[in-house]
Amino acid sequence: MTSIIAVIVVLGGLIFAHELGHFLVARMLGMGVKAFSLGFGPRLFGIRSGNTDYRVSAFPLGGYVQLAGESGDPDEDGLFPEDQLFSNRPPWQRILVVAAGPFFNFVLAFLCFWVLLLAHGESAMTPTVGDVLEASPARIAGIKADDRILEINGRPIQYWHELVETIRTQGAKPATLTVDRDGQPLQFTVTPEIQTHKNLFGEEVQIPIIGLRASGELITVPIEGLGIVKAYEQTWFTIKMTVMGFVKLVERIIPLETLGGPIFLMQAVHEGTKSGLASVINLAAVISINLGIINLLPIPVLDGGHVLYFTLEMIMRRPVSERWRAVATRIGIMFLLALMTLAIYNDIRRLLS
Repeated sequence: MTSIIAVIVVLGGLIFAHELGHFLVARMLGMGVKAFSLGFGPRLFGIRSGNTDYRVSAFPLGGYVQLAGESGDPDEDGLFPEDQLFSNRPPWQRILVVAAGPFFNFVLAFLCFWVLLLAHGESAMTPTVGDVLEASPARIAGIKADDRILEINGRPIQYWHELVETIRTQGAKPATLTVDRDGQPLQFTVTPEIQTHKNLFGEEVQIPIIGLRASGELITVPIEGLGIVKAYEQTWFTIKMTVMGFVKLVERIIPLETLGGPIFLMQAVHEGTKSGLASVINLAAVISINLGIINLLPIPVLDGGHVLYFTLEMIMRRPVSERWRAVATRIGIMFLLALMTLAIYNDIRRLLS
């Protein structure tokens, strides 16, 4: 039951943030809003304020903001003056309204990361050796498990990632490590080996290694100030990694079999609830960033497709013809349906296996 509530809250929150972006920017620019809906299909309940219907609809897999003048039918938009119609606004204003949805997904992710930093601080691994690989440079040099790295090339080390970054930056050059072993400082000279490993995206890359594994011991690092910069860095890093993931998927470096759909999403949230609220919030941030990036893809029917149309309108100084928009929309819908079918097929295949 907890997992079901978590799925509803997470997905509902992501949808709400996305549609709130469209709504707020439209209202800031003085555009009329006919409906703000969580969900699609028949209206279940809601309230009407002014000319706007705030509603919850039957099918919860999404939501929408219906703007005055968006449909192009003057009879439907008779309650709104001409200057409030979306279609009568310059292209740059329409771009702002459309792009605001994905942007608010990024803002939501930032807020999630910020809350986690304020509540828990920043987690980091201590530079304590958990294991030394056989026949590795570190084993040959004499480093042992439970040694704590104090310095590398005379520079103090506080966290494991500092050791990794230094080794990878200097390459195969010899490095001098100072370690604490049972309270005694010892020095070792280690020459990294260049080996081929697979990175996060499954690509084979050559990296220098010394053959140490971290103990996995975590400490909480207090954040400096309000943590805004750290939250921004975490958000930007996640955006970059997500974009790279999409690129690698198109390049087929990441196999299409890894693509997940709604079942995978619900499973991920379900697993997150087992690890506590912090895991659910972190997962919500990652999903929100994925949702924002997907919506910015230049595919008709997605926000990115509309941004593309309005950008072309600014360049050509006339709207894209309805004929071409209709053709592109059909292609876009077919592409999205094919993608969703593949994702659901992968979900079912993972369940059965």
